[in-house]
Amino acid sequence: MVALALLLVIMLLVVAGIVAANSIRVIPEYERAVFFRFGHVVSHPRGPGIIVKLPVVHKLQRVTLRVEVVDIPPQSVITADNVTIQVDAVVYFQVMDPIKAVVAVDNFRFACQRIAMTSLRSIIGRYELDQLLAHRDNVNNELRAQIAFSTHNWGVEVRQVEIKDIVLPPELISAMARQAEAERVRRAKVISASGEQESSAGLARAAAKLAESPGALHLRTLHALTEIANENRSTIIVPIPVELLAGLKGVKEVPVTAYEPEPGNPEDAQVVTSGGRVGRGQGEPEPGNPDDAQGEALAGLRLTDVGLT
Repeated sequence: MVALALLLVIMLLVVAGIVAANSIRVIPEYERAVFFRFGHVVSHPRGPGIIVKLPVVHKLQRVTLRVEVVDIPPQSVITADNVTIQVDAVVYFQVMDPIKAVVAVDNFRFACQRIAMTSLRSIIGRYELDQLLAHRDNVNNELRAQIAFSTHNWGVEVRQVEIKDIVLPPELISAMARQAEAERVRRAKVISASGEQESSAGLARAAAKLAESPGALHLRTLHALTEIANENRSTIIVPIPVELLAGLKGVKEVPVTAYEPEPGNPEDAQVVTSGGRVGRGQGEPEPGNPDDAQGEALAGLRLTDVGLT
């Protein structure tokens, strides 16, 4: 009799331990427990801390309150300017009402992903490609508002939506690269032209300043020669001032005539002109004498000394 009673007590303790193990739940800070009592939802979620759940009476479902991340797989989208692109994004959402997240929708994570995919395709189709690449923040904000409007009734709040990548066709990438290169060349030419304009204005002011003092140009020339000499070059080009050549402009061409030789005078056979050239005297050539033939040809020449003009 005593052994039977002891066995019964042991069995009751085991059953009580099993019931206690199944009835006691510990809910962490980032979770809430939605209770169903005989199939009816309890008005307020439980937690955090220790809660008691009766095995037959209560049914418990945990819902996390942390921000969750859902990846949107790449979607083929046609933009407003008829360009086919591949776009993928990521959605950050958080459950604000655990009861609605459990009761209003079957699986709020899957539902959020599907509504994000459809919203992504519809919103991207409203933009042109240039607007999509240049104003991505506007697209993200509009996409977030569209998804949040649909998930508000599920007790889910969309925190942030970001477009991760936009995959363009290879032909379009090449065309955009050529366009960007042409734009950089245009900017370089504009900057170079602006620099030339500013430098020409500076040179004009410097020339006007140097013209006020006659010795300033010579000092500038000497300074330039000093800079060239410091570079250890074997050849130095010395510029000649224009003022030095201005004094030679008055020199004119002076014509010089040859002396007429006297007949029978052998010393007059050669006439030296002022230009340093030599001519032969004029006389009767002897037949067969090549020197007299050359003298007859050169006797009447008028040689001039060419000066600087």
